[in-house]
Amino acid sequence: MDKNSIIGFVLIGLIFFGFTFYQSKQYEKQVAYQAQLDSIANVKCQAQMRADSIAYAQARINDSLENEAVRRGEVVKKKFVYKDTLLDVAASAKDTILTLQNAKMEVAFNTRGAQPYSVKLLNYKTYRQNDLYLFKPGKSEFSHTIYTGETISTKNFTFRTVEHTDSTLVMRLPFSNGGYIEQKYVLEKDSFHVRNLLSFVNMGATIPRNVSSFDTDWNLTVPRMEKGYKNEVQYSKLNYHFVGDDKPEDTGMGRSNSKRIENKLDWFAFQQQFFSAIMRAENNFSSGELSVNFIAEDDADQDLMNCSAKMRNDFDLASGSAQIPFDFYFGPNHYNTLKSYKHKYEKIIPLGGWMVGWITRFVIIPVFNFLHRFISNFGIIILLMTIFIKLVVLPFAYKSYSSSAKMQALKPEIDKLNEKYPREQDAMKKQTEMMALYQRAGISPMGGCLPMLLQFPILWAMFRFFPASIELRQQGFLWADDLSSYDSIIDFGFKIPLLGDHISLFALLMAVSMFLYSKVTAGSQMSGNDPNAKMMRFMSIWMMPIMMYFICNSLSSGLSYYYLLSNLITMLETWIIRKWFIHPEEILAKVRANAGKKAPKSKWQLKLEEAQRMQEQMMREQNKKK
Repeated sequence: MDKNSIIGFVLIGLIFFGFTFYQSKQYEKQVAYQAQLDSIANVKCQAQMRADSIAYAQARINDSLENEAVRRGEVVKKKFVYKDTLLDVAASAKDTILTLQNAKMEVAFNTRGAQPYSVKLLNYKTYRQNDLYLFKPGKSEFSHTIYTGETISTKNFTFRTVEHTDSTLVMRLPFSNGGYIEQKYVLEKDSFHVRNLLSFVNMGATIPRNVSSFDTDWNLTVPRMEKGYKNEVQYSKLNYHFVGDDKPEDTGMGRSNSKRIENKLDWFAFQQQFFSAIMRAENNFSSGELSVNFIAEDDADQDLMNCSAKMRNDFDLASGSAQIPFDFYFGPNHYNTLKSYKHKYEKIIPLGGWMVGWITRFVIIPVFNFLHRFISNFGIIILLMTIFIKLVVLPFAYKSYSSSAKMQALKPEIDKLNEKYPREQDAMKKQTEMMALYQRAGISPMGGCLPMLLQFPILWAMFRFFPASIELRQQGFLWADDLSSYDSIIDFGFKIPLLGDHISLFALLMAVSMFLYSKVTAGSQMSGNDPNAKMMRFMSIWMMPIMMYFICNSLSSGLSYYYLLSNLITMLETWIIRKWFIHPEEILAKVRANAGKKAPKSKWQLKLEEAQRMQEQMMREQNKKK
């Protein structure tokens, strides 16, 4: 492994380590902040409970007084809450839970508010093998608020059921003048798609002419579904798509946040690591406010995050009636499934920036899906993918490997230079002669740098692909029970900073393979008493494997397995190149044959010589002063 390759690995490791350290600090801050919010919420909850108790007691007293008055034969005047008497009837009517179901999911609706009540995905389970609810009964509140001479919210009224089949549900809220608000839900066959049509029928006399908008509020609690809380939080977020944009914006990614939207949106998504609840307005939302608040890991209900959307909708009631179509998606974050809806839903999956995302979408995912058509074992699929990727980048990697092998062949000559220039003060002279040595051997010192940079986007693409790939979810291989999460051979029962509460064997094997490769390559090249060489040797052999282990210990075991395979294949490729393609005796013969010849100097060599002259001049001036 040459110096430039090591620098490349060090930079990659520093980026990964810095990213992990930053996310760890943000997570600690979030936990403290969430604890403060929970404390405030607890106080508010207790105050609300006291208020509810007082209200309940007062209601019992009023009912008792009313019943006593009835027994005495007195006429009791009914107190109405709403101007429209039918609204009073609907406000006190009993609610009912109705269900729509297809082969993929079961969606329950509450006639109270004509709103989604729960969503259960039938072909998925949580990590604990419980039924997977995208949101559980009672964990969602969906409502439309509009002015009808008084402000009303649909969540406060029980709608009448007009039609109910396995796939269609129609509910109405009537008004005294003959008009009504209607909610129609249609669950498409073998789909995660629910069509929703909100209708205001004959409401021209009820809703004032100057009212041109209404509000949609949706508060939703998403439960925990995966093995690792930290990983699940890190890949859960809130997305929103502006009309005409190429991709959605997002907020969250492990941190509670809110966003005020002043421009038109066509959809927003409450996204868990592998599943999403998406709401789309066919006529667009005119504005809104979105928020996501993550819940602490020790939550008794095992909930992950509270999501909220307060959206403004424009509508035209000039004819006395209006229809506003919406769409819901309740399902997995599967790339091709989301893409099939043609609303750019698939871009909520975090696949990286434009270059990395391009590699993932057009290379990794197609290859992965092609292999999955013939192979069911995902461990074997990852192995074949790794071999394929290594073969594709081999023309670029060959130059790096051969450059490293040639440098190893020059080790006897490099040792002579180390003996010739043992002092640190002669480091510049030694570097200049080493560059000349490389030039006589036909080696470019930068030969290993560019290939490493070309491979980095692929490395990063795989880093983004594995934790976000629902195909790997709950897929076991060897000792790993879920390739989308970490594998664990030892559970501590308590957390260690940066490490976590377990030891991942795949991450450990990956770090060991990295150590062995660095030991063989860097150990054979770096010698002498050069402090820079010693530091590079230490970073390559020890620091990089240790850093990568701490980074990968809590990440997807599929990712660690891929890095392990990649390291092993790299070692094999390097051995083959050194065994059959690089001949040390020929390189040494070429160096010795050109020993007396003056070779044209490279720009890098000229810069080194200029730096050497400046260093010598400074030393002469210092000696004169002494």
